[in-house]
Amino acid sequence: MSGARHLGIERALDQAFGPHKSLTESEIAARTDSYFNRTRDIVAHYGDCRVTYAFFIRRPVVAAYGLMQRWLENVAQKQGFDFEIVPVFEEGAWVGAGEPLFYLTGSFTALAPLETLLLQKLGAACVAAHNAYQMALALPHVAFLAMEARHCAGFEMQEMMAYAAAVGSDAAKGEGARGFIGNANDATAAFFGIEHGLGTMPHALIGYAGSTVRAAEMYREVFPDDALTILVDYFGQEITDALAVCRRFPDLASQGRINVRLDTHGGRFLETLDPQSSYAVLERHTPGTIRRYRSDRELRDLVGTGVSAAAIWRMREALNEEGFEAVKIIVSSGFGIEKCMAMRDAHAPIDVVGSGSFIPSQWNETYATADVVAYEGVPRVKVGREFLLTQAEARRKGQ
Repeated sequence: MSGARHLGIERALDQAFGPHKSLTESEIAARTDSYFNRTRDIVAHYGDCRVTYAFFIRRPVVAAYGLMQRWLENVAQKQGFDFEIVPVFEEGAWVGAGEPLFYLTGSFTALAPLETLLLQKLGAACVAAHNAYQMALALPHVAFLAMEARHCAGFEMQEMMAYAAAVGSDAAKGEGARGFIGNANDATAAFFGIEHGLGTMPHALIGYAGSTVRAAEMYREVFPDDALTILVDYFGQEITDALAVCRRFPDLASQGRINVRLDTHGGRFLETLDPQSSYAVLERHTPGTIRRYRSDRELRDLVGTGVSAAAIWRMREALNEEGFEAVKIIVSSGFGIEKCMAMRDAHAPIDVVGSGSFIPSQWNETYATADVVAYEGVPRVKVGREFLLTQAEARRKGQ
């Protein structure tokens, strides 16, 4: 990750995690696992010691622990203790399965009650960052818009997922991808270097307006300086309605200031398509894409219902045939890693992907673990976790 991008996320974390963003000791005690509270009491009775924890995740991830670290800094400031984090991997780096991300050293009585909450703020963020990184690399010439908020269980998760997408995106940008250019709401926009969320209209506005063209007119009247992004699937007439809006606003279309957003329901095909014509569309534009073996999932993404590669190519065809080559195509609906890879294989003409599918789908993959690996500087760890000591020794020697 480049220094400039890293500093951008650092500033966003500073903004989101001011000194007020913390919990009281009683709140922490109520939310942590009880045996950590009992450990604190026993250690306090017999004498505190300085311990070193190794934090790791059992699957490959992208290191995204800045949010967790900011929270820990706030707690430490409020409770009056010190700690040290020694990174094994810098923020945004790829991390192998089971490799320690960092070592945390501090007072056992201070850190023991925090373990549960620290792990909550680590695992899911690292997996989501890895997913965002893979998606951006799968479609390196496509811009992504983070639309995670609606899929999150409250604002704390929303904030974590937006942060993770920004970290994974920046890692992909370091390898030449466009990555995530923004998100859908104001509260977490700073993670993407913008002040406000991006987006124009939901399906409900089109239902209110009574037609796709009228919804576009209403939007244009209220926001005359904005580019115009239109949803075109409400009435099941994606091509008809997209062309109608472009004809209604030809100047905007010629200037590239109209975006057509495809969000076709997975229960039907895009207007004019069926299985046979979907295969034909891909044969016209990307010969050979569907001639080799494909899994059922890949076939759905390529030629199935909903926002398939064939649907995107068909929309591009229709726009170009009418002279609207400058109109851009935005896609949404289930764009996770696998779907992005299918779109890459089909060379789908996508300009922007709107996605919340970087949120981990298998939650058991997000479980982070922390083990104490040293007591007062003396290495010691439970049987089976000796690899953590090996990593610690290598780090100490600078290898």
